[in-house]
Amino acid sequence: MPSIITHAAVPLALWCAADRGRIPSWLLAAGVVAAMLPDADVLAFVLHIPYADALGHRGASHSLLFAGVLAMLAAFWCLLCQPRLAPTQRGPTLASTVQAAVFVFICAASHPLLDAMTSGGLGVALAWPWSEQRFFAPWRPIRVSPFAPQFFSARGIATLLSELRWVWLPLAGAVVAWKLIQPAPAAPRDLS
Repeated sequence: MPSIITHAAVPLALWCAADRGRIPSWLLAAGVVAAMLPDADVLAFVLHIPYADALGHRGASHSLLFAGVLAMLAAFWCLLCQPRLAPTQRGPTLASTVQAAVFVFICAASHPLLDAMTSGGLGVALAWPWSEQRFFAPWRPIRVSPFAPQFFSARGIATLLSELRWVWLPLAGAVVAWKLIQPAPAAPRDLS
């Protein structure tokens, strides 16, 4: 798996690429949490659930179904709670609700897709519950991250450098390229 820090790269890149204010801070926070949440399944080790089990590490919580459930929760949050957070503003629209769901889905789905690009582990259960097969990407350049006790070892530093090269720098480049191809904001016309 990439480190927990690197799973935040996708929501942060999407936020940077979006127009200012397009992704509100609560939605960015939800996206970061959704991108990191699948790794809560490491608790399976404490509960003695085997790694290869459907509820083990990189199992059900790394599925597209799990990403879809998180997206639905974000949509419900947007519909039910957003009007109370800012009583002076209009309530959420259908577009903002769909935006919240799509953003959280992309953020959550990025987690298993990044994990599938790592050099180790058993793969990710993208199609769970329909299939318990574990998948890897055909190209796996990202070094697998060591677990917490060894994170600050030489292997952990090598992993961070791998993530910088294969995740952070390409995303930063994509954000810069996206900003460069966006049209400049229209200047207000002087009618005098």
